[in-house]
This record gives sequence, structure tokens and C-alpha cells, in this order.
Amino acid sequence: MREETRTVPRGFNNNVLWNLGHILLVHEKFSLGLTNEKMELPKHLAEYFTTGTKPENWVTNIPSLDVILQLLSKQIDRIEQTLEHRLESSLEQPYVTSAGLELLTVKECLSFCLYHEGMHYATIKAIKQQILVS
Repeated sequence: MREETRTVPRGFNNNVLWNLGHILLVHEKFSLGLTNEKMELPKHLAEYFTTGTKPENWVTNIPSLDVILQLLSKQIDRIEQTLEHRLESSLEQPYVTSAGLELLTVKECLSFCLYHEGMHYATIKAIKQQILVS
């Protein structure tokens, strides 16, 4: 299944690896960046997984599935340790998402991460299903 994480099925713009990397980047931005905490992801990940990027444009040094999964696992611990006592804290400035949601607190940022992850999880499931029927 690891090789299939790089397959972009007909009707999709991205693959499983892209969706997981995108979740990683968005969680970093919304849980740590917007709360003025230190972001620790390698900067080059943005060129692969930022909104608007596509695997068809990837050239070299593409992060492996194992690297992305390890970063996601570590990220969970970092977010929990950093923010567990700050859920009710206000952001320095409100943030409006591309979906038009205004985020005012740490808790709202984390809730948005769950919403966003759920959307991409559904996409991952759809991609995997499409690969199975192909």
C-alpha cells in the first residue's frame, strides 16, 4: 500500500501522501503558528503540501510516507504539551479561514484542525476506494 499512497487516481488532484502532508502543515500553522508557538516542521515541506500544490509538480526529495507519519505522530505530542492549558486563550488577532470561519481562541484553532483533518480523511478514503476499484 505504500506505493499506492503516491497514486493520483482519475478525478483527483492529489494522492494520499499529499493529503497527509497537507494535514501536517495545516495543523502546524493553526495549532502552533496562530498561537505564537514555535513551529518545528522542515521549511521545504511547504513546497510539496501547501494549498494549491500537486504531486504532478514534485521533482526531487519528496518526503516518504514514513517521514510524514513520524512527523504527524510527534506533532500530536507537541501540540498537546504546548497547548493543553491554553485552550481558552485568545489569539493575538482573529484569523479568518478560507472557509470564512473566524477563529478567536486556541480551542477554535484546534477545532478547525479537526474539521480540516476530517475533510482530508474523507478524501483519503475516497482515493483508496478509487485505487481498489481500478
